[in-house]
Amino acid sequence: MTETTAPQTRKFEAEVAQVLHLVTHSLYSHKEIFLRELISNASDACDKLRFEALANPALTEGDAELRIDISFDAEARTLTLRDNGIGMSQDEVIENIGTIARSGTRKFLESLSGDARKDTQLIGQFGVGFYSAFIVADKVTLITRRAGNAPGEGVRWESDGSGEYTLEAIEAPRGSSVILHLKQDETEFLSAWKLRDLISKYSDHIAFPIRLPVQKDGKSTDEFETVNHAAALWTRPKSELKDEDYQGFYKSLSHDFNDAASWTHNRVEGSQSYTLLLYLPAKPPLDAMFNGRDERKGLKLYIRRVFIMDASEQLLPAYLRFMRGVVDSDDLPLNVSREILQDNRLVAQIRAACTKRSLDLLEKLANDDKEKFQAFIDNFGNVLKEGIAEDTANRERIAKLLRFASTASEGQARTVSLDDYIGRMTVGQEAIYYISADGYGAAKGSPQIEALRARNVEVLLMFDRIDEWMLGYLHEYAGKKLRNVAKGDLELDKLGDGGDKQAREEAEKAAEPVLAKLKELLSERVRDVRVSQRLTDSPSCLVLDEYDMASHMQRLMREAGHEMPASKPILEINPQHALVKRIEGEADAARAAEFSLLLFEQAQLMDGAQLDDPAGFVRRINALLAGV
Repeated sequence: MTETTAPQTRKFEAEVAQVLHLVTHSLYSHKEIFLRELISNASDACDKLRFEALANPALTEGDAELRIDISFDAEARTLTLRDNGIGMSQDEVIENIGTIARSGTRKFLESLSGDARKDTQLIGQFGVGFYSAFIVADKVTLITRRAGNAPGEGVRWESDGSGEYTLEAIEAPRGSSVILHLKQDETEFLSAWKLRDLISKYSDHIAFPIRLPVQKDGKSTDEFETVNHAAALWTRPKSELKDEDYQGFYKSLSHDFNDAASWTHNRVEGSQSYTLLLYLPAKPPLDAMFNGRDERKGLKLYIRRVFIMDASEQLLPAYLRFMRGVVDSDDLPLNVSREILQDNRLVAQIRAACTKRSLDLLEKLANDDKEKFQAFIDNFGNVLKEGIAEDTANRERIAKLLRFASTASEGQARTVSLDDYIGRMTVGQEAIYYISADGYGAAKGSPQIEALRARNVEVLLMFDRIDEWMLGYLHEYAGKKLRNVAKGDLELDKLGDGGDKQAREEAEKAAEPVLAKLKELLSERVRDVRVSQRLTDSPSCLVLDEYDMASHMQRLMREAGHEMPASKPILEINPQHALVKRIEGEADAARAAEFSLLLFEQAQLMDGAQLDDPAGFVRRINALLAGV
């Protein structure tokens, strides 16, 4: 190859240098993943060329048989992976190799530590792709030319991973060659047997031929042989596939280091024909967690085995963005665009099928493997809750899958389903009761649930940030209304004996003087003061009207920068509590006002609010303790 310009030396972005330092200077127990990553990149390049060549056949330059060749030179200690796919221009090399201008990169780096085993797993989960070459190489050379560019517009990129790289223009064939200059202790990757074994383990499902040189008398020849199936795994009969085949394909597809939790593989025939292969990850891939709703690449769309695009937005609703897999249609046009996808009736049918299959998969996991399903809830439960608002047609199915902590469960683990709750409802109970708060401790210790606890009525503890928003759309389940115990009249008389109502009415009558006193003293802070049905131990609590926004949700909205209309809560009191009695009997107007304010501030704290005057609260507490 003839060099056409002098090499330029450039520095990596700071974040890239950090990634390379971690890759180069850490020890990895699964270092062979570099081969899987590089083969996956080569496969993607072949996919992209095949798609672009549909509109511009000249891009193949007379070489339309796409392939990935792997060769090695034991004397030079080099391992080369060569594909004749789309290749890269110089600008693309700088963008894709010299920088990592990707959402979440900084968070990825912050997640890494000096722990070698943990770093290995994170590298695998994040799918650093090209950079994984530095796990086994002390220098990497990339020779590439984008399809359609002139032969002299090739690019040679080289780096030892120390923070700089060189870049020069050269003559090069279409596609990319990655040349790894192996470290002294990585001789095992200079073995045809070892490479064949790793390809079989990680990349057998790649839909393009992966070729190795034919060995003769222990030496490589110029002839190549295909060592993988070279057929799209999802097109093969399920009877031919083993679990390890599905898991291997999942890892290559998702760049996930872990096995998938479950999967579903279906061929649909009828008015339209398509194949679905959907995976449920066991753990969230880091890029998916960081990019979230804005950049979803969970499902790949193929049309007659030709890769078209990452099309999660069109093929799955956002609340199922954790799913991974492929959809291969026989009926969509090969020149389909994102605009056509959005309005295509066939795509709408496939989307409905993907949603149904995903929910089927989750329901089966919930029934067949409680442990795996609990892990799913721990990792993805909050994402699934978005479906309550987004997917009205499947709201009941989604609600059935949700899990919550409750007063009947141990600790803050979310293990209670709505069906579990209904099965434990007490005699006379007509609603599903819940409390929302800023954290588990605040929810479990909320004074609003004291009377329900005393009656052995289970309460769901909602403390995830999304819960109150979700409950704005989930008003009932299986015919049972969901009731926030901090709102409205709970009508607890129906859950007790016949004397409850009479006792309450007598308590209210006896408390009329202290109620009047508190209403006067706290008129600027509360809408009303009344005797509580909710309290058994605490002196007071704050409640809202039935249709008011929950205090927890109001705080979240303010934190997000939204202005909330000023509103006063209702103060409920326990007239039997010593503090209330102290206020009732206090003759000194100033002390009565101080203790009334203390009663209100205690209720605010229990409700999760921040006090306007913490120093004054402490002073009032000290005065009460000192008996002043």
